[in-house]
Amino acid sequence: NPYAGLVSHLRAAWLSGKTRPLEYRVAQLEALGRFLDEKKQDILEATALDMGKPSFEAYFTEILLCKNELNTTLNNLSHWMKDECVDKNLVTQLDSAFIRKDPYGVVLIIAPWNYPIHLFLVPLIGAIAAGNCVIIKPSETTKNTERLIAEMLSCYLDNDCFAVVTAGVQETTRLLENKFDYIFYTGTSRSPSVGRIIMTAAAKHLTPVTLELGGKNPCYVSDTCDVQNTARRVAWGRFFNAGQTCIAPDYVLCSLEMQEKLMPALREAITEFFGSNPRESPDFGRIVGDKQFRRIRALLCSGRVAIGGQTDEKERYIAPTVLADVLPSDPAMQEEIFGPVLPIVVVANMDEAIDFINARPRPLAIYAFSCDSKVVNQVLERTSSGGFCGNDTLMHVTLTSLPFGGIGNSGLGKYHGKFTFDTFTHHRGCLHRSMGREALNALRYPPYSQQKLGLLTTTFEVKRRGMCTLL
Repeated sequence: NPYAGLVSHLRAAWLSGKTRPLEYRVAQLEALGRFLDEKKQDILEATALDMGKPSFEAYFTEILLCKNELNTTLNNLSHWMKDECVDKNLVTQLDSAFIRKDPYGVVLIIAPWNYPIHLFLVPLIGAIAAGNCVIIKPSETTKNTERLIAEMLSCYLDNDCFAVVTAGVQETTRLLENKFDYIFYTGTSRSPSVGRIIMTAAAKHLTPVTLELGGKNPCYVSDTCDVQNTARRVAWGRFFNAGQTCIAPDYVLCSLEMQEKLMPALREAITEFFGSNPRESPDFGRIVGDKQFRRIRALLCSGRVAIGGQTDEKERYIAPTVLADVLPSDPAMQEEIFGPVLPIVVVANMDEAIDFINARPRPLAIYAFSCDSKVVNQVLERTSSGGFCGNDTLMHVTLTSLPFGGIGNSGLGKYHGKFTFDTFTHHRGCLHRSMGREALNALRYPPYSQQKLGLLTTTFEVKRRGMCTLL
């Protein structure tokens, strides 16, 4: 296997204990901070070349949010690493019972192309913080960003413990044949099928995984909402990064009356954001590749094009598009869109919208808009998804205090902030007892008796709070 030597090299470094001290972890994390500071312009240029990413969007997602993760981790790492004391029963009162935060070992991070810096760096921050050695596989789709990561990251990190592998599908398949101690995979459109491949490869070595897969994120807009504000927030979330965001609102569910009100408001919001001709706007990106462009363009036959619909294959440009009167059987409703196209599906009421959502695989995010908080709470309580955001889109992932992850088809596992540290940490249950006080152990040793069992029950039993014992 072409990667066996690299994996062995990193495993030897991990077994040496090099990555375990707090000082080492902090030094490597601070080096990542310098990478973001010193290569800021290179990052902005590479993402612009790869997918026309506006510098504002690139700075916000690829640099600022990564710095937030980094600083949250550096601010709290010494506390996160400490042994965690736990409750004890009567027998173990004189012993030490604690959870030790151990690194897994050699971990693999496979990153996607839509946020090519953010979605490798955020898990990497947690993996380093937890004391692991790491192999990073950036996406081959975004060539310029892949080259930047491959050439520059080794200048900042310890090459004995961290490595970048540039690989296509065939090479990644060979890479996955190696034994890793943890695999973290973030996908893009159609990623559940790839997630199954990753999980199958991991199963051969009983390797635990985190899978971030995406899906069709519903956005319910009730009749009791501020139409203008809803349109702005939905349009921003859908057309940010030209719609290539795994948590973007994938389709709107609303009544026929709300569709008629929402359409002019969405048109106004799109013009406000990108001007009368979004193609000329410096604030609207492009589709990452020809294959993805053709796939998204084919979805425009769904319903009727109410706003936008213009395309240019040479530029890989698809205008911010809204499709009205879309049927559940239309092509746009059969797969994650992952582009600047927003279908609107008409439902009679909230109950029908909730039934519609629950009849489909559980998504990565659900959005609900209403001036009535009871409506938002009803959608929250009666559905299931990786995350939820009421009266806005995307913003829940900007908080390092909230876990981010999928459920069911949209993935498994979670990360962001301390959740990333915990993901890459084995929580090792530990009990340290004295060699003396052997008389206390006599109750559990044979020969057994009813008297011993009674005393054992008294010392080991956990009682429910509020229960009293009659003497």
